[in-house]
Amino acid sequence: MERFQQVLLGVWQEACRHIEIGQSTANIAAMLVRHVPIERILVRRIDAQRSALETVAVGPAGLEHCPTDARSECSPAELEALLAWCRGGKVARLRGGKSSSGDLPVDKIVPGRHQRDVLIGPLGDPTGHCGVLVFIAPKDRAFDPKHVELAQLLIEPFAVALENDLRLREMAALREAAEADNRSLLMRLGRKSLGETIVGADSGLRAVMERIELVARSDAPVLIFGATGTGKELIARAIHNRSSRSQGPFNRVNCGAIPPELIDTQLFGHERGAFTGAVGGRRGWFERADGGTLFLDEIGELPPAAQVRMLRILQDGWMERVGAEKPINVDVRIVAATHCDLARMVAEGSFREDLWYRIAVFPIVLPPLRERREDIAKLAVHFAGRAATRFGLAPVAPTAEDLALLAAYPWPGNVRELAAVIDRAAILGDGKRLDVATALGVGATSGWGGSSTTAPAESSTPGWGGSSTAASTGAAPREVAEIEALETIVRRHIEVALTAADGQIEGRRGAAAMLQVNPHTLRARMRKLDIQWSNFRGKQ
Repeated sequence: MERFQQVLLGVWQEACRHIEIGQSTANIAAMLVRHVPIERILVRRIDAQRSALETVAVGPAGLEHCPTDARSECSPAELEALLAWCRGGKVARLRGGKSSSGDLPVDKIVPGRHQRDVLIGPLGDPTGHCGVLVFIAPKDRAFDPKHVELAQLLIEPFAVALENDLRLREMAALREAAEADNRSLLMRLGRKSLGETIVGADSGLRAVMERIELVARSDAPVLIFGATGTGKELIARAIHNRSSRSQGPFNRVNCGAIPPELIDTQLFGHERGAFTGAVGGRRGWFERADGGTLFLDEIGELPPAAQVRMLRILQDGWMERVGAEKPINVDVRIVAATHCDLARMVAEGSFREDLWYRIAVFPIVLPPLRERREDIAKLAVHFAGRAATRFGLAPVAPTAEDLALLAAYPWPGNVRELAAVIDRAAILGDGKRLDVATALGVGATSGWGGSSTTAPAESSTPGWGGSSTAASTGAAPREVAEIEALETIVRRHIEVALTAADGQIEGRRGAAAMLQVNPHTLRARMRKLDIQWSNFRGKQ
């Protein structure tokens, strides 16, 4: 072995230097031609599942110049004989198409090279990944015993190179599978990437984004106030992504969705045997969020006992699993959210005052959609694109009439309701348009100030474009009155509000409050419709 020491050192360096076996085999072959009479080196992988040998590396030329078949199919008997030979771990010599090791399928290992002198050695473990190393001598040349000895020593570095190549292929396959799952997830979500998208960050949510930038860099607890559907989780994720914990986990817990009897084990975990049915230990949400952010949605729904235990975590970072004897330290940032009036709940005694002071260090208030109507058009375009991706429809943008309808609606369900309406409109439009009017229930008794131009509410399902009750029971449909232009309806509605408000726009009794719109939005609509507020003073 000492006489081959320098050669082996160079072979090991090349085998470990390159991650792809093709490159390392080519370099090793170029090195060995000075010591061994070889025309070609082949590394062939044994595919036991498909009963075949596949050439994965050639040296010194590329695979495209290889005179042997890239893939050779084997019969079950031939495969069994090949695997049995691999278990021996010894180099075999093929001369004149005959093997020195019994029943080896010579024509499958080195097809078409029967007249050359050939050395073959088993690579790897035959119970797992394995292959064959092939040395082919030039025409009219032969191997001698020292070449056989060197080939035996070369089996190990080539086996390592083949194993690394197989692991690389497995990783590539796993990456492709993960990317396919990622694409599938994005398709279901109707998104092009997993990055956050905050529509209105530079307009209706500008003040909110400024507060996010202020607090994100610290670890201070944040309490987000907002009505349902305003996007509290999106804001919590924005805080997490801009913080030093962005590489850590972000876990969301809906406190109102956990049964009271399970709240402790869900939040803090439990030990094995802590209660009947606890057959194993369980990490709670606080432990899972260690090093990251825990978003506690609807924190006002927490029962009093859980509020006490959470207070200790916020004070010193220590918690105890249910049934545990020793406390556990966790490093978690708390971002809480609620649509309740926690200050009133504290005054009534239904929420702990000391916990309130702990979580409300930095409050952020999300405005309802009716107070950021300038964002409705952007949101509609965003959700229309998402709906087209999710439902496999042609992308269609909302028209000016669609946007006018959306702007006139009060949006009690906020952004979540807008997303649902656009999804519904995309489905009803079948990729040709957005049927916003039907999706909103315009023409039915919608309850948002529109004029009823169809049958009463009991004869249809408002907002869904469903068939009328009369039609489903076989009764004759009622006649539909002539549909008025949308601008006419909006003009009349604004004029009624201005008359009731005596021409006043702002204030508690102003027309904007009656219509539940921003005063600036109302003034812009009045300018467009050429409505003068002064004409309605003194008309009450």
